[in-house]
Amino acid sequence: MGEGTAAADSHHIPEICHIPASPVTGMEKRVILLIAILAGFLTPFDGSAVNIALPSIGAEFHMDAIALSWVATAYLLSSALFLVPFGKIADIYGRKKIFLYGLAIFTAASLIMTLVVSSQMLLTVRIIQGIGSSMIFGTAVAILTSAYPPGERGKFLGIYITAVYFGLSLGPFLGGILTENFGWRSIFLLMSPSVSLPLPSSCGN
Repeated sequence: MGEGTAAADSHHIPEICHIPASPVTGMEKRVILLIAILAGFLTPFDGSAVNIALPSIGAEFHMDAIALSWVATAYLLSSALFLVPFGKIADIYGRKKIFLYGLAIFTAASLIMTLVVSSQMLLTVRIIQGIGSSMIFGTAVAILTSAYPPGERGKFLGIYITAVYFGLSLGPFLGGILTENFGWRSIFLLMSPSVSLPLPSSCGN
């Protein structure tokens, strides 16, 4: 009776709580870290670099100061609003899946930003871009934590956080150079990370 109850209970344990069948290899850890660093750099880079391009964006679409403020606010607001829900969804359906969907959405929205033709379209795409960003940030740290043992987590989480702050710090500098020489749309071309590198299946959840 006890064995039957224990077996039945095991079927109700979420898949995320199970230990992977095989340990994550060194190569897989490096791939995970590389993708996390790329995403950790580009998503905050977006927020800080676009602020430098606001005058150029406003001049092109004839936007006043209030409308221009929404270019940055729409991205930050949608990122914050969906961060916790997507973290919960990732716990249910898998962190890898939500992370890769987030990268895909962020990449697609960044490419579409180079093609926008109106302020309304621009703000809409910024909201979508923020949603993709929330999917990335809501899962990146959890993926790194599950990939590395407790003795190594501090080091690699520190590397990830460093990439985040590099993105915030270099955004105004690189954003100004890109806007001055290639136009504000070049910022979004730079923020189109590749989603072709798969995360190791052993850390899919």
